[in-house]
Amino acid sequence: MMLFLYHIIIFLITIFSPIIIFYRILKNKEDKKRFIEKFSITKKKRSKGKLIWFHGASVGEILSIVPLIKNYEKNKYISQILVTSSTLSSSKVLKQFKFKKTIHQFYPIDNLFLTNKFLKFWKPSIAVFVDSEIWPCMYNNINDKKIPLILLNARLTKKTFKRWMMLRSFARSIFNNITITYPQNLETAKYLKMLKANKISHLGNLKFAENFEEKLDKININLKKKFAKKKIWVASSTHKTEELFCAKAHSQLRKKVKNLITIIIPRHIHRSKNIISEIKNLGLKVSSHSAKPRSLKNTDIYIVDTFGETKKFHKIGCSVFFGGSLIERGGQNPLEAARFGARILHGPNTDNFKDVYKLLKSLNISKKIQTPKKLASSVTFRKNKLIGNKINDIGQKILKKTIKELDYFIIDEYKKT
Repeated sequence: MMLFLYHIIIFLITIFSPIIIFYRILKNKEDKKRFIEKFSITKKKRSKGKLIWFHGASVGEILSIVPLIKNYEKNKYISQILVTSSTLSSSKVLKQFKFKKTIHQFYPIDNLFLTNKFLKFWKPSIAVFVDSEIWPCMYNNINDKKIPLILLNARLTKKTFKRWMMLRSFARSIFNNITITYPQNLETAKYLKMLKANKISHLGNLKFAENFEEKLDKININLKKKFAKKKIWVASSTHKTEELFCAKAHSQLRKKVKNLITIIIPRHIHRSKNIISEIKNLGLKVSSHSAKPRSLKNTDIYIVDTFGETKKFHKIGCSVFFGGSLIERGGQNPLEAARFGARILHGPNTDNFKDVYKLLKSLNISKKIQTPKKLASSVTFRKNKLIGNKINDIGQKILKKTIKELDYFIIDEYKKT
């Protein structure tokens, strides 16, 4: 009954989706040429041979699987790697890696017909869904076609789990479609057992793994030169109201620190103009990264308003505040900055990464703040490289274990056929 009702709701969403997508195009949240992929219409070709498919919702999920994509790009048994996601920002970030075998498509609407059409065209040998991406129609169709379905780095919050438990029989019918689930934390493992997921195996959080880029060191030399005479700290993945919070912290901190620049990286860069306007109202001088300012002499706040730039600023920042934690969003992933030895600062709402923040706290490199004054007093301008290396080691172990597990489905099973 619940599945039938779900189909009706999705059918209605599909009917009105052109209006929704048109509105999102106007807001620069949708690709005006490629939005048709969400209706399982593609201009790309499916290569002959084995195709493996990874799906993640947005930037964080896609970046977490980049080390896996790099590994399987080199594998002779795999002809093509399909990566799907739902957001424009994730497609732009993936494009920067210039993979040879890997292509990106936008994930289709979870309509029975559209998901079936998608699977018929791409014919994946395996489907790997990342984090909390659970889609009833797609899961049912994958199961019907006997395609191994893996939920990798699975994450269920208490709030999400309670929702699923309200629809217990419906939830179990969906989770039973999954071949094997790899939870990213013990809390998720507990919830998956209660939802009667098939096989559960704990590998650790894949987001600990380093996404190494050879060009980053060269880029960072230029970036360091740009900010050479400045004291900098970074506010990353900020949401509405958090930019003003950080700007107020800047005003507090500059009373004690000369040549201070606060670098703010908004979670959604289309908000940049509004952010700049709001900060200027505080009497602070703002520069934007896209404008490529020659001089930062009079700059207070530096807004990073371009895609795919976060990592290089995480690398030069000794202190990084993570957004989504002052508001009720559950926080953002701090591991990339922690790997570079930065001090991690955050608000009280970090439910999305409970285990991660617990570890960082035990290593004494994170601190919870609730006022601009407290944030200002918590900023440091020294890195802790020993802790950064420790986190890197954890990530490499998790990555190796994950590849070994996936190889059974992707490589070993292929050799048997």
